[in-house]
Amino acid sequence: MKDYHINIFHSEEDEGYIADIPDLESCSAFGDTPEQALAELEIAKTAWLDAARSSGKAVPAPRCRPAIYQGVW
Repeated sequence: MKDYHINIFHSEEDEGYIADIPDLESCSAFGDTPEQALAELEIAKTAWLDAARSSGKAVPAPRCRPAIYQGVW
């Protein structure tokens, strides 16, 4: 199984880095560095998936592919 695509970007407004998973609605995290944002996102992803499964919510399959990768595979 492929894992979910992750975006990491710098936020001037928040003075740090935001990481998110587009396939998992509202699954995002903040960090002072890209590495910290990614580590926090892994925690958020686990919590998101656990909450979805325990409440019977469907867990979407990984499907987000940024435009730069769409013609490569």
